Amino acid sequence: MKSFGQRASGERLERMRGSPRWAGNGFRNLAPIAAGLRDAGTPMPSISEMLRPRPPRVPGAPLPLTDPHPAWARPAQSGLRATWLGHSTVLLEIDGFKVLTDPVWGPRASPFALMGPKRFAPMPVRLREMPEVDVIVISHDHYDHLDFPTIRALRASRTPFVTSLGVGAHLQAWGIAPERITELDWWESHTVPGTGITVTAAPSQHFSGRGLKTRNSTLWSSLVVRGPRHAVFFSGDTGLTDQYAEIRARLGPFDLALLEVGAYYPAWGDMHLGPDNAMRALALLGDPAFLPVHWGTFCLAMHAWDQPAERLLELAPASPAPLLLPHLGEALEPAHGPLLRPWWRSVGGRETLSEQELPAPATQGPEPHLNPKEAWPLD
Repeated sequence: MKSFGQRASGERLERMRGSPRWAGNGFRNLAPIAAGLRDAGTPMPSISEMLRPRPPRVPGAPLPLTDPHPAWARPAQSGLRATWLGHSTVLLEIDGFKVLTDPVWGPRASPFALMGPKRFAPMPVRLREMPEVDVIVISHDHYDHLDFPTIRALRASRTPFVTSLGVGAHLQAWGIAPERITELDWWESHTVPGTGITVTAAPSQHFSGRGLKTRNSTLWSSLVVRGPRHAVFFSGDTGLTDQYAEIRARLGPFDLALLEVGAYYPAWGDMHLGPDNAMRALALLGDPAFLPVHWGTFCLAMHAWDQPAERLLELAPASPAPLLLPHLGEALEPAHGPLLRPWWRSVGGRETLSEQELPAPATQGPEPHLNPKEAWPLD
């Protein structure tokens, strides 16, 4: 049960309570929800629908993987290179330094080893084969962003972590030394010692929690990573707000934006972007190069697994921003222009998970639907 994490206490909790985002017993979103983001007329999906994905929500064949090691062996010509490894895990090479976002190498986005959303494909690189990085940044504590087995495996390294307020309690409980952990409130910055990298936490519209009784017990953030010459915006998980314009004004300009596009559903459309709102957020950020994340790895909503990428191809011609749609493991430099190859179409037909992997239905008779007041969606 250690995967559920640990609640903050002591000085860490006191610092959290001093945040303008603290609301007595947890954190809160401050930006108003724009009209039309959440469709109140769309019912929440049933528990069975969420736990028993049917086609085309999962790919029916192995996803193509690229070994990034040959590319990593050469310096980035432009000074900025990104390698999407899966979901929201990206290796950023910025001006000679390496930054890893939301590292998740575990097989499931779940606290359980045998139940929960299963990875579509293995990571293109084993964790022990990763190059040494200068800092790991973690946006929030949901299972598809903060992974217990991955963090446990990272205990032996000396890499520092930068994350949102309260998330350090989980890291410390899993064996990360406290001196390796820096927790930020929105608009706070941390310069990683011995590097030219500064990490700044910025607003996002989301929530947190790893159990039904820990909702909003830690903060959620977007993160800006800035080197001597380049800057990257990482959305974490978020809905669309006008705070993106403020982020650009205070922390821009950006050379690259990592924006989440998957796990979108109208009933929680204020908590996730989806492709259409990601393009709107991108415009507010100043239309930097765009690497979509948070898709193609886990089944976390009701849309087809490749729907985010297909929709982005439709939207791309109307945007001046270069769209980057690489294979898993394909290292790319935003300065080299757009990458619009629809690799996912080569996967072929789609199929469900095997019956051995499907959990039994929760109840008999009419299926219960998820209570919006409970900790749903899962991410």
